[in-house]
Amino acid sequence: MTSAARSTVQVARPVLTLEGEGFPVRRPFPTADLGFVDPFLMVDQVGPHTLGPGEAKGAPAHPHRGFETIQYVIEGDAGFADSQGHRGVVGPGEVQWLTAGSGIVHLMRPTPEFTARGGRQHLLQIWLNLPARLKGLPPRAQHAAASEIPVVHAGDGAELKVIAGSTHGVTGPFETHTPALVVHASLAAGGRVEFSAPAGHSAMVYVLSGAAATADAQLPDGHLAVFDREGERFGVEAPDGAAELLVLAGEPIGEQVARSGPFVMNTVAELRQAQQDFSQGRMGLISD
Repeated sequence: MTSAARSTVQVARPVLTLEGEGFPVRRPFPTADLGFVDPFLMVDQVGPHTLGPGEAKGAPAHPHRGFETIQYVIEGDAGFADSQGHRGVVGPGEVQWLTAGSGIVHLMRPTPEFTARGGRQHLLQIWLNLPARLKGLPPRAQHAAASEIPVVHAGDGAELKVIAGSTHGVTGPFETHTPALVVHASLAAGGRVEFSAPAGHSAMVYVLSGAAATADAQLPDGHLAVFDREGERFGVEAPDGAAELLVLAGEPIGEQVARSGPFVMNTVAELRQAQQDFSQGRMGLISD
C-alpha cells in the first residue's frame, strides 16, 4: 500500500534582517506570518555572497538556553568558542550541533584568515526546540566534518547531504534529542525527489537558491513550503533550473513556547530565571 501524499498548507516569504555584528540574514521563520514549525524554531540563511577583505562579520559572545542550534557552513568558515572551553573552526561542508540545554555562552565569527582575504560565504543556522524535560541538560557540542556527512543520490537528479535523521538508506552523524530530519538537497534542472516522515510529524522545504515546486505550490528563491501532517510522503522538484534546498522534518513537541532573544523556555517565569542566571554568570564565561 502506498502511503498518502502530503499537501502544502502554507508558503512563507522570508524577511531580511541583520544579526550579530551586522551581517545580513534571510529568515523564512520566525516572522509575523509564521512563528515556528514545531519542533523547529528558526531558520537563518547567510549568503550566498562574496565578501571583500575585512567585510566578514560574526556574532559576539551571547547566551542560549532551552534549545539546540545547528550551524551548517556551506561556504566560508566560522570560528567558535564557548563557556565550556571549546574552541575551533567549522569549515566548508561542516556542521556544529550545539545543545544549549541548561545554558551556555558562545560566539561565532569568521576566522581572521577568511576575514582578511574575503571570499564566498554561505551559512545556515537552524534552531531546534527541546522538550521541557530536556531543557536542563548539560550543554554539549557535536561536530561533523564534511566527510562524515553521508551523501546519497536519489530520485531524479537529486544529491542529498543527510545531516540528521534517516532517508534514502543513509543516516546523518548527529545524535538528536528530538526526532528530526535535516537534509541539504541539490536538484539538477528538472530533478525531483521524494521524502517521507511519519504521519503527525512536521515537514517543510526551504529554497536556498533557484526555484522549486511541490505538487501544489510554486516556491521562488527564499520561500518555504510547510506541508500538512496528515500524510507521509512529500516531494519537491526543480522544474526550470538547478535548485538548492533545505529539507526539514521533525516530531512536534506540542508544549507551550516562551521565547525571548536567546532563551526558549515554557513559561515567562523560566525566561526571567534564564536572564537572571546569565546576568549573574551562572552560564559561564568565555575565557581569553
